[in-house]
Amino acid sequence: MKTSKLHLVLCAYLAWLPVIAMSADPSPKTGERQPVHIEADRIDGHSQQEIEATGKVRMRQGDQTLTADRVKYYQDSEDVEVEGNAQLDRPDDTLWGTYLQMNLNDDTGQLSDPRYLQKDGSGRGSGEQLLLEGKNQYRFRKARYTTCPEDNHDWYILADDLEIDNGTKVATARHVSVRFKDVPILYVPWINFSFGNERKTGFLSPIMGNTSRSGAEVSVPFYWNIAPNYDATITPRIMSRRGVMLNNEFRYIGQTLNGRFLLDYLPNDLATDTTRYGMQLNHFQNLGAGWFGMLNYNSASDRNYFRDLGNNIMFTSQTNLLQQGFASYFRELGRNGMLTFSTLVQQFQTLQDPRAPIISPYKILPRFTLNAAKTNVYGLDFDFASSFTHFSHPTLPHGLRVTMLPGVSLPLENSFGFIRPRVSLHHTRYDLNEPANLATDDRHLNRTVPIFSFDSGVVLERDTSLQNENFVQTIEPRVFYTYIPYRNQRLLPNFDSAEMDFSYPQLFLERRFSGEDRINDANEITLAVSSRLIHSATGNERLRLSVGQKIRFSDRRVVLTSPQVTRAGSDFIAELSGSVTPNIKTDTGVQLNQNNLLVEKIRSGVSYRPVPGQTINAGYRFTRDVLKQVDLSTQWRFLKNWQGLAAINYSLKDDKLLVGLLGVEYNACCWSLRLVTSHFATATQSSSTNFFVQLELNDLMRIGSDPMRVLQQTIPGYIRTDL
Repeated sequence: MKTSKLHLVLCAYLAWLPVIAMSADPSPKTGERQPVHIEADRIDGHSQQEIEATGKVRMRQGDQTLTADRVKYYQDSEDVEVEGNAQLDRPDDTLWGTYLQMNLNDDTGQLSDPRYLQKDGSGRGSGEQLLLEGKNQYRFRKARYTTCPEDNHDWYILADDLEIDNGTKVATARHVSVRFKDVPILYVPWINFSFGNERKTGFLSPIMGNTSRSGAEVSVPFYWNIAPNYDATITPRIMSRRGVMLNNEFRYIGQTLNGRFLLDYLPNDLATDTTRYGMQLNHFQNLGAGWFGMLNYNSASDRNYFRDLGNNIMFTSQTNLLQQGFASYFRELGRNGMLTFSTLVQQFQTLQDPRAPIISPYKILPRFTLNAAKTNVYGLDFDFASSFTHFSHPTLPHGLRVTMLPGVSLPLENSFGFIRPRVSLHHTRYDLNEPANLATDDRHLNRTVPIFSFDSGVVLERDTSLQNENFVQTIEPRVFYTYIPYRNQRLLPNFDSAEMDFSYPQLFLERRFSGEDRINDANEITLAVSSRLIHSATGNERLRLSVGQKIRFSDRRVVLTSPQVTRAGSDFIAELSGSVTPNIKTDTGVQLNQNNLLVEKIRSGVSYRPVPGQTINAGYRFTRDVLKQVDLSTQWRFLKNWQGLAAINYSLKDDKLLVGLLGVEYNACCWSLRLVTSHFATATQSSSTNFFVQLELNDLMRIGSDPMRVLQQTIPGYIRTDL
């Protein structure tokens, strides 16, 4: 058979042609015939033997397409020989070369002067020779690989041998040189990496850095993909001043449980000549039948562990390490009721600062709580809260505490307002190991306090527009009255009560102390009003302004710490939160003591974020006689690819820098460079300075120490940007 007709289409349906399974949909099933389609300027050959096509050849079988200047197809063996501008287009990748030999049955062969491109953008490269080794698998000799786009060679790896498995999205290279700007920066005899999102076992990029307390550091993480639902990371951490620490992380997840276990172990600290460790376990489990449990256990070998070996403020500022186990049960009580039961054991490991010692918290061994609620019982809502707690402490009075708090309310509500009167009775009983107060020998103490509150509010709405956007503006006046008679509580111990931070929501709480050991007296009314701007199209709240004033009709007599405002009078508070403009957000609150016209507290934060990855934050915190701090931070682009990073947290009261950070970041299309230094206080008279230098080669590795966690903690709104 011979023909010279241009663009002839030959459809060779071969009954004996075996199936080559491909990933395109729909895929032919095993045993089905796959036709071979050939288009060319000229086609010559013999039926059922061989076909030779020349000139703009296009050969298609299943979901792969081959184009070239000349193609010879042997039908009996299913071999293909391709010469001149060969291009093999497959679902996951495209291959180019000058000469191709390939078997359509088993996807084996070789390609000369190859180039390749992953269609998802995860990689491209070239080599001297490519060996097709089966479906979705091929190997390069003298290969070059990069994730940079075409015509960009900022970084690449050179490998004597590069094996790519498109099925598992894993690449394995041997005798590898990593080059950045044509300069060798790393050599490894073997590397195995993923160019997809799949997890895989292997070594991760080394982490290098320097801290003032541990010296130069190098960490080499090894990731172990044990199973689809659990994995581990084992990281030797070499510190010039401390020795070799082993960092271990184990994660697991199941249908009814999940958790994370961390263990850092330093067998011999060169600086202290001691063994040091840190441990963290977080576990959650659904036990079934309405039960679930949690375990949160944290421990360290000594009080200076995090100050010496931590590298971010979140860890080094820890004082009390939580060690807690918790179990809870929940069930419904009819259509409008619920019952919960829980048990808790809790203690803390206190890491003392010798220059600022604190009293360690009480141990809870154990606590049982029983809570129930039933709504809409002839228009009434009933609730009941109770607890049985055993407190323990090595130096302070301790013992048992039983609390019961039944309550009933009559909610009257409609679409524009509500009235909620409520009455409750708080009863507490103590059985102590010794008197909590030297003035009495009584170890069995009781306290019963009635509590009455009346809450009411109205919601008024109107349509409005702002900057060509439609909004619903609300005006929400609210009145809240509380009466709690005074009970002398000076003889009672204080296991867990503390003064709650005064804020706008706290204006509408019956109690101003957390815990159960102090019940405040009250004869006061709150007058407040808030206004919200709600976007008409989305229902999202744009801005909220709230103003409230608490007027006390009698002096407060129950206090915990000084200074506290106790005189009759009023407290005024105002808060503004939300988006002042689309790019400017704020969260600001001011508390004023109107007895002497003094500002008691200020909490203010303003952020400007015109585009993702650019932010300026400013904050100020003030509490009279306690705190006076300023916060400034920014992530800002100052050149095409450069951005500056800076943060400062300064105590004006102590004239002391608490946290400082300065850095620059360069983002190219396929790599980033970050240089960051941070300084933060770790204790009253000690601090730590860290240096981070990181080169990130996109989708391959990060070389150096990772500053991401520090940046996210100290610069609100910081995000990684890819330019």
